[in-house]
Amino acid sequence: MWYFGRKSPSGFSAPSTAEEVTQGIDGTGLTAIVTGASSGIGTETTRVLALRGVHVVMAVRNTNAGGKVREAILKENPSATIDVMELDLSSMASVRKFASEYTSSGLP
Repeated sequence: MWYFGRKSPSGFSAPSTAEEVTQGIDGTGLTAIVTGASSGIGTETTRVLALRGVHVVMAVRNTNAGGKVREAILKENPSATIDVMELDLSSMASVRKFASEYTSSGLP
């Protein structure tokens, strides 16, 4: 039988938060692309990575919604480095455009 409250060997369990899991991790110098970053788990992933010093590129279909999420995160964490770029994974043209713009940005 599986017990959801039982901690794994890592010390974390189902109720563990992203902030708890990443506590003490310094992401300075790293860059992450987060797809679906304008809502749900993508927003939370962006927020916590930025909190840990990671430069986050929010890859979103709706850049207006992405911009609002970015601003909300920056209110909480003014030192965060977050960019918003358009990406629709259902469109190969959009994927190619995103890849070209990302490559041109000079980010790693």
